[in-house]
Amino acid sequence: MALPEFELIDGDRPQLVLRGDWTISTIGPMDQALHEATAKWGDAGLAAVSAKDLSGLDTAGAYIIDRTMRALSGKTPKLVGAEPEVKTLLAQARDLATRHEDEPHVAVQGHGFVDLLERTGRGAVHLFEELLETLSFLGATMVSVFRVLVNPARVRWTALISVMEESGLDAVPIVAFLSFFVGMVVAFIGATSLAELGATIFVVESVGIGLLRELSGVLAAIIVAGRTNSAFTAQIGAMKMRQEIDAMQTLGIDPLRAIVAPRVVGMMIMLPVLTFIAMLAGIGGGIMVCWTTLDISPTVFFNRMQAYVGIEHFWIGMSKAPVFGLMIALIGCRQGLEVGGSVQSLGAHTTKSVVQAIFAVIVIDALFAVLYMQLGI
Repeated sequence: MALPEFELIDGDRPQLVLRGDWTISTIGPMDQALHEATAKWGDAGLAAVSAKDLSGLDTAGAYIIDRTMRALSGKTPKLVGAEPEVKTLLAQARDLATRHEDEPHVAVQGHGFVDLLERTGRGAVHLFEELLETLSFLGATMVSVFRVLVNPARVRWTALISVMEESGLDAVPIVAFLSFFVGMVVAFIGATSLAELGATIFVVESVGIGLLRELSGVLAAIIVAGRTNSAFTAQIGAMKMRQEIDAMQTLGIDPLRAIVAPRVVGMMIMLPVLTFIAMLAGIGGGIMVCWTTLDISPTVFFNRMQAYVGIEHFWIGMSKAPVFGLMIALIGCRQGLEVGGSVQSLGAHTTKSVVQAIFAVIVIDALFAVLYMQLGI
């Protein structure tokens, strides 16, 4: 391995003569030496660069040489005796350096009223674009799911069962545990508020209607959004970073059918199951508080629920669960497919996935509440 050398030859046609190996393992001393030589040379200009004695070059050496050429000459000097590989590396170094210089300057955001309006408008446009892209992805996913369901032979049963186990079965303990304590909290709040009116017996209705109609489904969906949705994004994002998605497309495999469809179907099946378990656990927590604090026995609790809490509240809560599951899986898969090639992109999209999923759950629940209120249910 020959050590790198250079020589600046002055004259009618000033030129830079390069010798030896200009690679990352040898150019360390050359960086400072070239910088000092460039400063002494001044603005004399450079007519040519001789690379006929250059025995080795990599991207690091090409960057150092290109930087010196640009410092000594306003235009690209003529390359003399350069191999095609050398010309390609120097051209790539020049292209990257020029592209970096041509990048627009990022203006510092102000804090005035006009800047506030500008950021608000930009955020609104971004939200609208996100909504359109999500709806577009929803349509493509629904078409893919429909094609799979029409032809059961194309269903990837192993992936579907795996998703159902990971997103549903494994989430049962945490959903039941948290729902039990939420039921206790609802019962305590009702007992405290209704005790002042002497109507503690109505705690049964507050627990039953609140859990069956609203809280159980929303709680299960939020837990799944934080637990499973982030896993979907991380799994698909890691596949995207390892270029497995590109490999599948090259082999003619549709990622929507192979990756997204099993997760969507699995979530739409398992979230109603988790919602039902959350209802049972929450009512169990309410019974515990009523029995130990309000002297309302489980028999009285169930009899009053049967008499005053209609079955429609149960079906209202269950009707929301498949929609929650669809949106959670949809957002998680879409954000996973949007991941770029860096770890920062994976983390950013995983965070965005969880935030968007929780936001979607709350908005959808509010829309359902308005719909059922208008229907008088």
